[in-house]
Amino acid sequence: MNRAPSHILVVDDDDRIRDLTRRFLSNLGYHVTAANGGVTAKKLLEQLVFDLIVLDVMMPQVDGFELLEHLRQTDKTTPVIMLTARGETTDRIEGLKLGADDYLTKPFEPEELALRIAAVLRRVVVEEPVEEIEMSGLIFNLMREELKDGDKLVRLTDGETQLLKILAENAGEPVSREALANGTSAGADRSVDVQITRLRRKIEPDPKEPIHIQTVRSIGYRLMPDA
Repeated sequence: MNRAPSHILVVDDDDRIRDLTRRFLSNLGYHVTAANGGVTAKKLLEQLVFDLIVLDVMMPQVDGFELLEHLRQTDKTTPVIMLTARGETTDRIEGLKLGADDYLTKPFEPEELALRIAAVLRRVVVEEPVEEIEMSGLIFNLMREELKDGDKLVRLTDGETQLLKILAENAGEPVSREALANGTSAGADRSVDVQITRLRRKIEPDPKEPIHIQTVRSIGYRLMPDA
């Protein structure tokens, strides 16, 4: 069963960066709300619950440090990733002291931010282990590492099984090629791509138009089970 998308609040007074980040994360399947500054973000935080906050430091009226300090007075757990054009160690330390979970210096690549978000969410979101996932009638059991079509066992190579298990354990979230290569016997990004192609032939209704094992541009892949 597919989990609900994580709700992310992006706070940045730079219209271009805020819109780019919102669109990029939305395309990855996240539910994204954007705020153009600390004042607007404060109001949103009073009305909505977020799974993670991407917070710029340098903002007028209420800067990121002030907003983070305000947030941590009542909310000790919602993860926060700080964005700043300032890369000084003192600023990073200040953010971490106030309760930030991670820090990314501008200019940054959206792909790196997405990977950091996925990593933080994996650390803080505690969920019941998924035992099975369903994909267009096929069922993959993570414990037994078996893919079945009804009562019929679908044959997978060891590499395909490892790959599918990692993707299933992170269902709905992007997983980098590097992480897939390191976690399987593929050993190289290119080998991951080859095994993904073979895996799609066994899982996808139309391997040329995959709906379950999706390519995440510039990052890697994401497994989307049936809802």
